[in-house]
Parts: sequence; structure tokens; C-alpha cells
Amino acid sequence: MKYPLSPDVKPEFCTTGSFMRLPAERENAKVGLVGMPFDTAASFRVGARFAPQAIRQASMTLFPYHPVHDIYPFDDTNAIDIGDVPVIPHNIHRSYELMEEAVGTLMDRGIVPIGIGGDHSITLASLRAAAKRYGPVAMIHFDSHTDTWDTYYDEKYWHGSPFIRAYEEGLVDPKKVFQIGIRGTLNHPGDVQESKDLGYHVVTAGELEHQGFSVILEQMKTAIGDTPCFLTFDIDFVDPSCAPGTGTLEVGGFSSRETLKMIRSLAEFNYVGFDLVEVLPSYDPTQITSLLAATIIHDFASLVAVKTKRESVDAMIE
Repeated sequence: MKYPLSPDVKPEFCTTGSFMRLPAERENAKVGLVGMPFDTAASFRVGARFAPQAIRQASMTLFPYHPVHDIYPFDDTNAIDIGDVPVIPHNIHRSYELMEEAVGTLMDRGIVPIGIGGDHSITLASLRAAAKRYGPVAMIHFDSHTDTWDTYYDEKYWHGSPFIRAYEEGLVDPKKVFQIGIRGTLNHPGDVQESKDLGYHVVTAGELEHQGFSVILEQMKTAIGDTPCFLTFDIDFVDPSCAPGTGTLEVGGFSSRETLKMIRSLAEFNYVGFDLVEVLPSYDPTQITSLLAATIIHDFASLVAVKTKRESVDAMIE
């Protein structure tokens, strides 16, 4: 049986509860979806613990073929959905251990994990898993915030600090980290500069609009090359008019069309993991935020499928 099942086999509303009705296990899987419903590191709104199930539900309206990349991303990668990590809402460190174990197990099998968050604190667990296996990784980070703030009420682990912690732990190669779409008001004049001081490439929303994404893409290709790369996407990169269901809204963002165009141009990197975070379903009764998140995850799987297809062709030529 082919997965995901198309609506002409089973209606969209007849769901198994997994992303696009994917099975929990298949031979030769190259992509593995994993829910990370942890949200008690958020500083304002909470509710992202319910995002994995909402995004999976929204995925029922998607179709299996990707017309831009000319692939069936979930079939071409034998994708699976292993369900949610049993996080502990009041204990971030034990939750980190559980998430890192789940992601690491997928990586050990040669499966590229796609994490469905959860608040942005979850990414630290995935970066820990990746660094143990690949050394310091490159990172492409779409967001309206740098998430390199040190503490919040003297707490060092929260959704605004994963990437300063990742720097301190040596999980990323700073010269190969790109933070894209940063915008909004700040606490202090040096907030963005602090991220640059770590060695990260910070591309503000204004700079991105002025230069164009094609220029930034070439810079990323030069800096990152074939280094193992993690892509993390905070839904608040997108303007609230297109993604209102999030925790820390920032106006002046990008449309869903502009966002998908950027992601679909990122096929040449050596991805070892992805995640999508900060969807709060309860703040969006229209479900367009969850639908956009599901579509972005569809695109993440497509990026892996493109590489898998390219490697298969290269192997045949050799």
C-alpha cells in the first residue's frame, strides 16, 4: 500500500491520527516525523503542546504529490510518523532527554527527523542529538526573533535561549548559522548584535526584503557547503495575517506564498534534521496556521526526497 493515502482511497476526514495517515514503521525510511508537544518554556502564550495533533489534522487536506519538485515526498522517502515524545510538562531537562533520545534513535537509523513542536526550546534537544552524531552542525533558522537571549527571570532554559545554549554547548558551527527574518521591537539596542557577536549571520526582515532571498541563498551555499545542516522554522517568521496562531506575534512578516518560495529553493543542503515550532492552535479557529505548518512540513520532506532522488541518480551513473 502506498502512503500517504489519497482522498480517492479514503476520505480526508477518516484519519489515523498521523501526519497524512503515515504508518509508524516502514522499511528503508528516510524521513521520520515526531511530535514534541512541550510548551512550558514559553514566555507569553502557551498552547503549542496541542500543535502536533492540530498540524497532523490539517495535513489531511494535503495531496501526496509535490508539483514544484516533481516528487512524492513521503513515498519517495518511505516516511513514517512515530507519534509524540512523552514529554514532562513541568520539567524541561527530563523532556530534553526524552526528545533527544527520540531524535537520536531516528538519526542512528539513517532517518532525517522532522520535529513538530512545541515551543522553540525543543530545538536544543534535536541539536544535541545531531551534534553527537555529526559534530557541530550548520543551521538555517527562520524566525522573527534570534532566540539568543541569555536568561528570563534568571532561568537559562526557555524558548528565547536555545541558540545561545547551542553556541555554549558547541552544537553548531557559528560561521554556518543563518538567522533569517528577524524583526520587531527589542528590549535593548544590542539584542540583535548579541547574536552577531556569537558569529551568527543575522538577516533582518528589512535586509531580506532589500537584498532578496536569492542573494542570501548564495551566501548560505558558500558558507554552509555540504556541512550537515539543521533547519528550524518558527511560524512567527510569517506575518500574523497569514499565521495568527502563534505565541509571540510580530507584524511586518512574510506572506505564506513568499515563505514557501524561500523554503522550496533550499534543496541543495545536506539536511540531518528539521523542526517547525510555535504553532498555537487555540489562537487560530480558522486553522490556517496549522495548514501552513503542515504544508511547510510537506516541503521539508520534499527537500529530503529531492536529495534522495539525486543520490539515486548519481549512484546509477557511477
